[in-house]
Amino acid sequence: MQLCDTHCHLDDKRFEGDFEAVLERAKKAGITRFVIPAAHLEDLERARELAHKYEEVYFASGLHPNYAYLYDEEFLKSFLGDEKCVAVGECGLDYYRLEEALAESKLGSIEELKRIQKEVFVAQIKLAMAYEKPLIVHIREASLDSLEILQKYAKDLKRGGVLHCFNADFQLLSLAKEGFYYGIGGVLTFKNARKLVEVLPKIPLESLLLETDAPYLTPHPHRGERNEPAYIPLVLEKMSEILGIPKEILIKQININTENLFGEVFGAA
Repeated sequence: MQLCDTHCHLDDKRFEGDFEAVLERAKKAGITRFVIPAAHLEDLERARELAHKYEEVYFASGLHPNYAYLYDEEFLKSFLGDEKCVAVGECGLDYYRLEEALAESKLGSIEELKRIQKEVFVAQIKLAMAYEKPLIVHIREASLDSLEILQKYAKDLKRGGVLHCFNADFQLLSLAKEGFYYGIGGVLTFKNARKLVEVLPKIPLESLLLETDAPYLTPHPHRGERNEPAYIPLVLEKMSEILGIPKEILIKQININTENLFGEVFGAA
């Protein structure tokens, strides 16, 4: 088995002490490629450094919506031309922690913060268009606004994108026809994941990807521990069980999907 963890924050400080051991465990589990999405601007240099040190590691350049008020387009551009940069993101809309983000940003209101999130999301979509890279999209409690924006620009996104940690919102399934993929991770194994279990069979096989979001969202039975790419097989096992499709068939299709999304540079590794 050879699979890619399409969304893992391996630049997180929680991996500093045993990074190579984490990679080794992942490889033993059949996970041979890794994409580090950007969250904060401060993360990017570390992500690029890891991508250049380890052939199997790639990264994305972008800004998480919780930090939209820090947006620096020229800074993001300085990473987008890198040969190991395979996407723009993670970017999108997050209305879950608006009060917390408002306090950190020192902006005047929740509405102003939402407006800035939308503007920065669109700005990063336009970067993806300009650099012909896919989007890594983060959506939390903001499905309708996200859908409206993505539908507006989807036709101009040559490489489409992935809805990272797909939130199981039925309305977002229409984006499969617009070239978007759905990142499925440890949440699928949670006992309270009834909605995702219900929605999963409605996602085209040609639109599925696997991810961990490590170090977050650790799958059962390791909840409460640090997540890592070696746990991808647990998600695959659950996916196979729900869909009634042999793992070998899923692996083959998900690998095709991964290379279709991230392109020739990624596929050549």
